Amino acid sequence: MKRREAREQAFVLIFERSINHDTTEQIIDAAEMSSDIRIDEFAEKVAVGVEENEDVLNTQIEKNIRGWKMNRLSKVSLSLLKLSIYEMMFVKDIPVSVSINEAIDLAKKYGGADDAPFVNGVLGSVAKTLGGTDE
Repeated sequence: MKRREAREQAFVLIFERSINHDTTEQIIDAAEMSSDIRIDEFAEKVAVGVEENEDVLNTQIEKNIRGWKMNRLSKVSLSLLKLSIYEMMFVKDIPVSVSINEAIDLAKKYGGADDAPFVNGVLGSVAKTLGGTDE
């Protein structure tokens, strides 16, 4: 499985957890028992990492969503922000620009018209605060 596909799988796991509040492991077990789907190792690592570091990720999001409240964000945007910020902070072999671009692509695919520009803006701000630019 390509990294892009694994990232999309991680997004789906994070999004699913935001809806039903099961643990990532419970969601993975249910998915694998009910279908022929196998969860990629990278996807599982990222989704579990997001769950384990949720407080840190939420703090970064809250600091960078000027004028917004967390409970007003779409579940798609929030899930993508958590995914991408996790990558920026904890997965050192992925360039920041790749994390941002992949999140924008997923926002275009799964979100509404405003999700991609919103995600782009927040992640750009987070990248600056973390000192994470590829240039």
